[in-house]
Amino acid sequence: MKKFAIAVVIALIASPALADEQVIKLKQGPGLDKVEANCAACHTLAYIPMNSPFLNAAGWDATVNKMINALKAPIDETDAKEIKEYLAKNYSG
Repeated sequence: MKKFAIAVVIALIASPALADEQVIKLKQGPGLDKVEANCAACHTLAYIPMNSPFLNAAGWDATVNKMINALKAPIDETDAKEIKEYLAKNYSG
């Protein structure tokens, strides 16, 4: 019962924060599933369209590499390749 009460309190505290979160719909295409699974694990997907005017294919490549190498995002090599291709094709400025 105590665990249930704690879960309810946490849900009530988190609810206002979740209510303000914007739903981001990215462009459909190969690699979208990898982007949603990997990128959204650490940050909002809103960063993708927000940064798209400033990044070309090389910029997205560098950004994904930074996430993996500097920030230690656990993205495997195959997923990283698909993510970079998706971002370059759909969100290059």
